[in-house]
Amino acid sequence: MMKGRIEVTQGDITRLHVDAIVNAANNTLLGGGGVDGAIHRAAGPALLEECRTLNGCATGEAKITRGYNLPAKWVIHTVGPVWRGGGNREDELLANCYRNSLSLAEKYDIKTIAFPAISTGVYRFPVERAAEIAVREIKNFLERNTVIEKVTLVCFGEASYQKHLAVLEKFINQ
Repeated sequence: MMKGRIEVTQGDITRLHVDAIVNAANNTLLGGGGVDGAIHRAAGPALLEECRTLNGCATGEAKITRGYNLPAKWVIHTVGPVWRGGGNREDELLANCYRNSLSLAEKYDIKTIAFPAISTGVYRFPVERAAEIAVREIKNFLERNTVIEKVTLVCFGEASYQKHLAVLEKFINQ
């Protein structure tokens, strides 16, 4: 029953009615550009206040806060790797982002969760490679865990959406 548990969509992650959204944050957790800035703006200043108490986050790790003004009850903040050519553990660190975010979601009894395409923006991780890591990690996690009912991969642009969709179809049909 994997097919119904993972979906790819295009749009604004801050508007999704899910239990948790994942923020592709930077190490400070104090907001930034891209999806990080959008989530902080939509959640309101209380999110930044809570993030200040978390003392940052290491690359590949994940931390959780409330969602405040977002439709989502929770925000899971994870720090993706900056792409430096592939020889600096980027794949492993990106896989850890998905693994650790999903583990944290399970711990908080989160049933529905949405991820952005972590590290594919200003961190320049190749989209197709990132999509394969994301789908593989989500699929592996869902095969072993039943708390999370649905994972949505939210892509900002059409090209990213098409690549994620193709990767999902490939993995589901294996």
